Amino acid sequence: MDKNNHIAFLCLGTNLGNRELYLSDAIQKIGAHPEIQILKKGTPLNTEALEVVDQPDFLNQLLQISTHLSPRELLDFLLGIENEMGRVRTIDKGPRVIDIDILSVDDMKIHEKGLHLPHHSLFTRPFILELLNELGEGSLIQAFGNPSEG
Repeated sequence: MDKNNHIAFLCLGTNLGNRELYLSDAIQKIGAHPEIQILKKGTPLNTEALEVVDQPDFLNQLLQISTHLSPRELLDFLLGIENEMGRVRTIDKGPRVIDIDILSVDDMKIHEKGLHLPHHSLFTRPFILELLNELGEGSLIQAFGNPSEG
């Protein structure tokens, strides 16, 4: 296990059922991990679906966390939460009970099967900047420069 302390930003989203409850449950599960500390929690924001638009609106929320987990270990843990909460991947970008994306881990650039940092949504979803600004972290996007260079 990577014992360095990492600062990561997560984006949680849900557009099915009791969206507030699903976000709250996911945050509780994330915070319960002994290697994760939640540093900042943003206000949930209602957003329209962007890519597959024929679906309910999303409720999105950002977390800033501190963790000793490596990016791969963090991803595996978060995918486990999605599965535990009943996420079923039937339509790419389709409706979901919960989606937990790792937006960034420190200033790492990683491109591996299933793990891409920074996450493309930092550059493609305008509401991400709004949520980062609320946390006082709007400069995160600029830290990665032009995404086409990565």
